[in-house]
Amino acid sequence: MNRKLLLASFLWFLNVQGGCSRSENNTPDPDPPGPPPPAVNEVEFWLTRGDQSVLFQKQTTVLAFGTITNSNPIINVDSLQRYQSVDGFGYTLTGGSAEVINGLNAANRQALLGELFGNAANSISISYLRISIGASDLSSSVYTYNDMPAGETDPDLSNFSLDKEKAGGTGLIPLLKEILAINPDIKILATPWTPPVWMKSNGNSVGGQLKPEYYANYAQYFVKYIQAMQAEGIRIDAITPQNEPLHPGNNPSLEMTAVQQRDFIKLHLGPAFQSAGITTKIIVYDHNCDKPEYPLTILNDPAAKAFVDGSAFHLYAGNIEALSAVHNQHPDKAVYFTEQYTSKDGEFKGDLQWHLRNIIIGSMRNWSRTALEWNLANNATFGPHTPGGCDVCKGAITIIGSSTVQKNVGYYIIAHASKFVPAGSVRIASDVVGTLRTVAFERPDKKKVLIVLNDGDNTQAFNLKFKDEWVSPTLPPASVATFVW
Repeated sequence: MNRKLLLASFLWFLNVQGGCSRSENNTPDPDPPGPPPPAVNEVEFWLTRGDQSVLFQKQTTVLAFGTITNSNPIINVDSLQRYQSVDGFGYTLTGGSAEVINGLNAANRQALLGELFGNAANSISISYLRISIGASDLSSSVYTYNDMPAGETDPDLSNFSLDKEKAGGTGLIPLLKEILAINPDIKILATPWTPPVWMKSNGNSVGGQLKPEYYANYAQYFVKYIQAMQAEGIRIDAITPQNEPLHPGNNPSLEMTAVQQRDFIKLHLGPAFQSAGITTKIIVYDHNCDKPEYPLTILNDPAAKAFVDGSAFHLYAGNIEALSAVHNQHPDKAVYFTEQYTSKDGEFKGDLQWHLRNIIIGSMRNWSRTALEWNLANNATFGPHTPGGCDVCKGAITIIGSSTVQKNVGYYIIAHASKFVPAGSVRIASDVVGTLRTVAFERPDKKKVLIVLNDGDNTQAFNLKFKDEWVSPTLPPASVATFVW
């Protein structure tokens, strides 16, 4: 018998004996081990690419925390290191924005408002709005709430009226009521571009200064505004005394120096709010990061500081780190980022990167409680705007006719934060590694959020590490991701 036949016989014998043994003992062989169970996804991953091939889409990548070593750079997220709380993310709802949104038919308007301000799966959950007190430069005309014929004045403000914001005007007030029905907790910051021209040194909507004899009257103008909006069911959470007080060339606009604003708040606006029982916050400055000495002039005056909640900034000049410079000198006062526009001449990729780097990530890493882009909506010709107002400002959305809504880069810039980071969230520590710029939050529901911008030209794998475990996503170049776990 050859060896192969002998081996086959032996194996047959063992098999028979094994079979007899199983039969006699009635004990089946254990089942062979199966494949490991599939990994359970533990992290939501939302992505927008600078080349627009992916626009704010939830990814199907399975990300499960573990400890498998690799050579990826590590982004540590530490919820024990806590910084400022967040008031919200959003836009300025200008009079022009209200007009074009109100131009949609009822069904499309309700669908759009639900997407912008609701909490449904397709919503981006905007939590903060800035509005103008009277016209901004993105209104279809110049107006205040106490306009008078040339040569006439109204010190008692007996002609004060919000009618220009009601139906038949911009429709801002009815639109705000629709928004509040969707999100009753949305915070609203209100800002004037100009006082009534009869209060101004030049009697013109452009430039000029507030006449000292009208400081007290102008303080009462703010009181009347807040009370009138409250009577409409609209609570104003905060005001700034003047939009861009060092830019008197806009239409409308007003020049207001730091000393003038300090004295207006200290001697008139603060006491007027106090006497009327108004708790609306007073936020100073509301202009560029190149002049941190402006808010510091006000905050360094103890009598003025007592009435002030914080300082607001834009970034058309200067460096976003100016927010930290002001915070560090007055850590008991808040800082806010309240305006930055995207241009009709801008490139999607470049705007996405610059605004995520500076406005969303940069402002939050420098103590801001808000991050607001400029205009919510415009029409196809980048209007409405006043004569001389901004004609290149591109809204987060463009509305064409009564039914078409086009999403622009500003929509995605804000969406990556507003959908996932509600008011009351707290910024927590996160690493910045190479071209990966980050900011992290803990939400009121205790979930963690990490926003990551790949600011480089190459795809980058990395480890998102939390409590000694990590997931290992990959982020394309010039792209932004939001992770939630």
